[in-house]
Amino acid sequence: MNYASFPFNNRIPASREDPREGSDFIDLERLLSMAKRQAKVVGVGAIIGLLLGLVYLQTTPPTFTASTRVLIDEGMNKMVDEVSATPVNMQTDAAILSQIEIIKSARLAAVVVDKEKLDQNQNFMQPPKSLLSTLVGYARGFLQIFRSAPDVAGGAELTEAQRKAMAAASRKEQAVAMLQADIMAERSGRSYVISMGYRSHDPQLAAAITKAYADAFVADQLDASFDATEKAAVWLQGRLEELRTSSQKAALEVEKFRAENGLAAARGETIAEQQLSDLNAQLILAQADTAKARARYEQYRTIVESGPEAAVGNSTLSAEEAGNPLISELKKRYSGVSKREQEISAGFGPNHPQAVALRKEQADLSNQILRELSQLSETYRNAYEVAQSRETALRNSVMEATGQNSSANQAQVRLRELQQQATALSTLYQTFLSRYEEASQQRSFPIAKVRVISEATTPRGPSSPRTSMVFGLALVLGVVIGAAFGALNEFNERFFRTAEDVRERLGVKFLGYLPLLGSSDDKKDATKPETGKMGTPPPQPPTRAAEAAKRRAKMRIAVDAPASMFAETLRSTKIAGDIVLQDVGCKVIGIISMLPGEGKSTVAANLAGLIASNGAKTLLIDADLRNPGLSRSLGIDAEQGLVEAVVNDQSWQSVVKVDRQTKMAIVPAVVRGRFSHTSELLSSAGMRRFIDDAKATFDYIIVDLPPLGPVVDAKAFAPLADGFVLVAEWGATPRPLVRSALNAEPQIASKILGLVLNKVDLKKLPRYGAYGGSEQFLERYSSYYVDKSEPKVKVAS
Repeated sequence: MNYASFPFNNRIPASREDPREGSDFIDLERLLSMAKRQAKVVGVGAIIGLLLGLVYLQTTPPTFTASTRVLIDEGMNKMVDEVSATPVNMQTDAAILSQIEIIKSARLAAVVVDKEKLDQNQNFMQPPKSLLSTLVGYARGFLQIFRSAPDVAGGAELTEAQRKAMAAASRKEQAVAMLQADIMAERSGRSYVISMGYRSHDPQLAAAITKAYADAFVADQLDASFDATEKAAVWLQGRLEELRTSSQKAALEVEKFRAENGLAAARGETIAEQQLSDLNAQLILAQADTAKARARYEQYRTIVESGPEAAVGNSTLSAEEAGNPLISELKKRYSGVSKREQEISAGFGPNHPQAVALRKEQADLSNQILRELSQLSETYRNAYEVAQSRETALRNSVMEATGQNSSANQAQVRLRELQQQATALSTLYQTFLSRYEEASQQRSFPIAKVRVISEATTPRGPSSPRTSMVFGLALVLGVVIGAAFGALNEFNERFFRTAEDVRERLGVKFLGYLPLLGSSDDKKDATKPETGKMGTPPPQPPTRAAEAAKRRAKMRIAVDAPASMFAETLRSTKIAGDIVLQDVGCKVIGIISMLPGEGKSTVAANLAGLIASNGAKTLLIDADLRNPGLSRSLGIDAEQGLVEAVVNDQSWQSVVKVDRQTKMAIVPAVVRGRFSHTSELLSSAGMRRFIDDAKATFDYIIVDLPPLGPVVDAKAFAPLADGFVLVAEWGATPRPLVRSALNAEPQIASKILGLVLNKVDLKKLPRYGAYGGSEQFLERYSSYYVDKSEPKVKVAS
């Protein structure tokens, strides 16, 4: 026949994977289903977490926390503060953090230990421990065994006093370490307030230590301020002596240098500067006098050189010179003679003797005026030469004074340097003197930068452990652990649970669910008490006969309960075979599984019984020759079976057994000794003749074959089978195993009619079904079944 027309003959790809496992899409419905399935695991984890939280609360002693608050006031002490370029907020944060580190320091803890004598307080040194701390201590002690012991050299030579001193020092170090471990200090928001607290199992001890810490912190700040002021005053005092000496020395050097270089000053100027200024003024005046004398001399020299007649006319320029009355008199006389000569010449003619005499007199007067002007010219020449000589002398003096002033200016540079150094030392001395006076005043009244704004009080209730918080964290921890185990369970889930698993992972037809047989009765028997009422003997374990009867009853569920869900699933299996094999006269159907114990024999017996009860001629063959569980469960006692019929070439009538109720023919398997060549037997020509002979009589031949996993018998029988029904145990058969086996056996995979999930827990099945899937409606489907739960195996007494 042509198996290519089968809808289930395609080979399953080896690389086929679960699309939901490789998808990046988050399937919320699947996650919710997983959560519902693992709800019990998560619940158990939550309960365990709550129990652990309860154990922790019961074994952990309560602790009390006392707190106080101190204010950091930087404005209370500004004596030695310097102006800094650092931003104010950075200064504040750094100052607050520094104060917190001081509070947590070992030095302050040692002060509190000494003040409160905590190293001698057994209540402080040996507080009650929780169970967890005790276990941790044991663990540390156990690990300490493997560590090398410290080499205490000369321990035997120590005296009793030295050992006591060492023990006291060790106790004090331990007390300091314990105090540092439990002290708390933190900044309150962005304020200048620091909250300090201490936790202890004794509320009074916590309050006392917190108050002592606050007092020690304030005292430490006072001591620090006093020490800083004291050190500043001592340092300033020594520095003042150095500055006084240096300032005086610098002032003396200034005066000495001034005297050595002639830099004495008057009216704000040095002598050289004043002398140069005076000479410059005199030189300017001398230059003006020289120019004036030269101009007068040049004027008279020009007049003299022009002759007597021109001298009379130009003498008017010098006539105004004071102290020269002779020229004025001569000029008057010349003017009168000239006037008379003009009159006579006009009246008597120019040749008149008187006119001639007057003209001669005019010439004499002209010569006299010229002589006087010549004398004045010589006088002014001498005056010009004198002025010129004076100017030259002053210019030489200025040049000499300028050279001297240049040397003085060079010395002035050094002088100014000495003056600046002397001024700086004097200013620094005055500043330090002022600070020294302030430090001297403040030394008598030191001011702390901190003050307590909230006193420590005895706590009214324990601060830890907090019941609500512990239970909340324990619950969350338990839920997380339960969720982790649930996720691990889901990760390890590699089995068939729903029809969707079968279709998606294998690509074969899903035939239905077969309920777990006898589960309710077994559970009830398991939960019964070992002893009954008074006088009633305990129930006896079931006998072999009862066990055999129960196995036989399982093989007839479909016949005894034809309206059950079990029988309905087998009807679906029959219909699938009828549809696929509708052109086949006698249908040879093999029942296979992957692993032993999956219930294939039960499925084969019930399927054959169901078909036979409907009137079809049915032959049931037990072909599991190595482990004939079908024959044992049916309780068939036969001398001959399938092996004898095939080997001896007998007909099926010689070895068949007939069920009286359903008229179903059964060929058992009778195994005598160990028989390992079963695959050769099932694929032999005798087996083919046996099947062909049976086909002539029966409508259906149901063959119970061995599992595919351990043996190859089913593969050997594949050419004789028209189809296979694969049985997988619900929640036990691994999906990769089935997929790999079918990929490795294409002859079997091409004839798979479908897969049946056996031993299904109907109460758990809805947890694995998708929302809207058929698994969610099993309760509603049950109204169509006479037995509304899974069939119970009933054994007649």
